[in-house]
Amino acid sequence: MLTRYIARRLLLLVPVVFGVTLLVFFSIHLVPGDPARSFLGDRATPTAVAALHREWGLDRPVWVQYWLFVKRLLHGDLGHSLFYQASTVSLLKSDLPVTLLLLLYGAAFAVAIALPLALLAALRPDGVVDQAVRAIGVVGLGMPGFWVGTMLILLLALDAGLFPVAGYGEGFGQHLRSLVLPGLTVALSVAPILIRSLRQGMIAALNSDYVAFARAKGAGPATVLLRYGLRNAAIPAVSVLGVNIGFLVGGTLVIENVFALPGLGSLMVQSILNRDFPVVQGITLVFALLVVLVYLLTDVAYALLDPRVRLG
Repeated sequence: MLTRYIARRLLLLVPVVFGVTLLVFFSIHLVPGDPARSFLGDRATPTAVAALHREWGLDRPVWVQYWLFVKRLLHGDLGHSLFYQASTVSLLKSDLPVTLLLLLYGAAFAVAIALPLALLAALRPDGVVDQAVRAIGVVGLGMPGFWVGTMLILLLALDAGLFPVAGYGEGFGQHLRSLVLPGLTVALSVAPILIRSLRQGMIAALNSDYVAFARAKGAGPATVLLRYGLRNAAIPAVSVLGVNIGFLVGGTLVIENVFALPGLGSLMVQSILNRDFPVVQGITLVFALLVVLVYLLTDVAYALLDPRVRLG
């Protein structure tokens, strides 16, 4: 049953991916500026620009250019960078792991922060701890990511010296250490929303009839809290986490630039400044596909937690 559910979700992704290619291609063509003129600079004579247009296929109708783009894409070719003089695929391969690891860090830290706070708040609704947790959530929602990242650098890197100020380090151990502060920055923008979802779900679950029945049968507080309360509260929280991670895929542009991380976000900003349209187009497509993949994994996790989803 779960296999059929995943297969249906994968089939539904086909038109979504097709729509993504349309959106990516035509949105790039709406960006002001001529990549040939940007590439040639002071040598951008009409003859040289026309020659580059012919070489890159920019003199052809837009629909022909789109067909060639899709045709190359099916063969794993995203074009050649104008600024870095390398294939777009090779640039993405070198920078994508940094962005993926940052997102994993952020998701793990968000769960580690939200879970205990939501449990404490749900145990005594409207109590002192609950009010404090809700206040933390409100404050957290009002803090922009670049400001949070800057404050973490000042407090934990410059003052305390616990983590690197910026960069990615050398070796896997230093990579992990360098991503702690960026991961916390990502987590602190997601954790308040996740806390609210988990808290509400826990309160509803703990006041339900099946929890009252479990208590009547002699279930202990820990069993009631974790087995009955948390499992049911986690179902909507998974959707909340997935949606916000998908949103943060684009938000890594800011965070990676704050911490000078060599990820797709930094590459995207630099490529936009350099009018490196093939790279911008490739990164936009990868970001869109990452969001689609996150939503697919969220649906699968939701189905694993709630059998009614896949049975329906």
